[in-house]
Amino acid sequence: MSIDLRITGGTVVTPSGPVAGDLLVHGGKVAGVVARDVAVDARRTIDASGRLVLPGMVDVHVHTREPGYEHKDDVLTTSRQAAAGGVTTMFGMPNLKPPTVDVATLTDVFERYATSSIVDWNHNPAPTKFDDIVPMAEMGINAYKIYMVVDTGRDYPHPSGTGIHDHGHLLQIMDRIAPTGKRFIIHPHDQKLMDYIEGAVLASGDNTPEGYASAYAAREGVIWDTAIDVVLRLAEASGCPVHIAHIQTRRSIEAVRRAKAAGVDVTCEVNHWAPFLSTWDDVQTLGPYALSYWVPDENRAAIWEGMRDGTIDIASSDHAPHTREEKEIGWTQMWSAHTGTPGIQYYYELFLDAVNQGRLELDRVVEMVAEIPADKFGLAGIKGALTVGADADIVIADMNHEWTITDDDVLSKTGWTPYNGRTISARIERTIVRGQDVYADGVVVGEPGFGKLAAAPAARPAELAATEGN
Repeated sequence: MSIDLRITGGTVVTPSGPVAGDLLVHGGKVAGVVARDVAVDARRTIDASGRLVLPGMVDVHVHTREPGYEHKDDVLTTSRQAAAGGVTTMFGMPNLKPPTVDVATLTDVFERYATSSIVDWNHNPAPTKFDDIVPMAEMGINAYKIYMVVDTGRDYPHPSGTGIHDHGHLLQIMDRIAPTGKRFIIHPHDQKLMDYIEGAVLASGDNTPEGYASAYAAREGVIWDTAIDVVLRLAEASGCPVHIAHIQTRRSIEAVRRAKAAGVDVTCEVNHWAPFLSTWDDVQTLGPYALSYWVPDENRAAIWEGMRDGTIDIASSDHAPHTREEKEIGWTQMWSAHTGTPGIQYYYELFLDAVNQGRLELDRVVEMVAEIPADKFGLAGIKGALTVGADADIVIADMNHEWTITDDDVLSKTGWTPYNGRTISARIERTIVRGQDVYADGVVVGEPGFGKLAAAPAARPAELAATEGN
């Protein structure tokens, strides 16, 4: 037997559990796991002694900023960060300029990925143009994305064309997505409640990071809870598979838990800032650089429990880079700052560090970052697991490597990370996409354009496939 690659000496983390064996790769696919003493003719060997051999992360929530906002990041720089962070497949978001809302804009974005991305990719367009919903599904997307929010005091990062705020309109969209079989990613938000809550804070003259953080977390997160209740009921009524972004409150997690028990096809995600960057101390010391959102302690405890018990299915980075200039204004005018934080480069390592701290089990982390996003977004058997025949998307990590994150290592154009100065105990040493190194020994070695479209096997709507031959 002759193969392309043998990864020796490591512990291979499979869906059945860790295996002390050697991982074989051939033709860009996983060929199997064998005992260390099995003779195999390998063209290349990587020594992973004392390391974990993990599946690459499938990150379904990434803001690449291209086209329109390339001064923040672009497809190439985002994919470099992905490679360094163990992300082997990334899904982009539609809040671009122009926003991704139809076949023409999706075609343009696909071409940009095909030219520039180092890792594999897909993109989540906004389904706000009814006539383009099915044609975009046929192009190979695995999900759609909308925002239930209108920005106050700015028109970014939630530009017009990507939002749905009327519940009737939302149900119409779900009815059109459901037959495609694609998942519908929703940024939940009760805009009318937020208008009232924000208005009161701004009327008091409080435009600080603390005021902003308090407004979005007001009344135990009422703007999130009411929106998610609506989404879950409409998902049940329409049969549309939904995915809730930014899960962050106790009541929302409980609502998702009940919906799953009732048979609703719902998944939800936790983003890097919720478990790792959302304390009140973060808000006070980092200000606009920590916002995204503040998560009060009770809700953060519920998030960790939701990750442990499986209610929270997926970990997605919500990588959202902005320049220092776009952040600095937030110290005195937070509602004018661009919210969101870069996260794709360090998210997997932060979770591995959480394993070392005893906060999560390793198998739960692998499920959240790889297995479940691949399964729920149409890539089961292709991505997300080290199983025979799947793409050889592999991360080699040292779980006993203490190091400190610094701005000097940041690969984003922004040049900063909210985790600057944080010491963690795990380090990704190598990232492999379809059998090829894209990151090794601290250097991104992947070439622009190596990444490929990661599409579900059946890109056509289920209803069309069902009518063939009739």
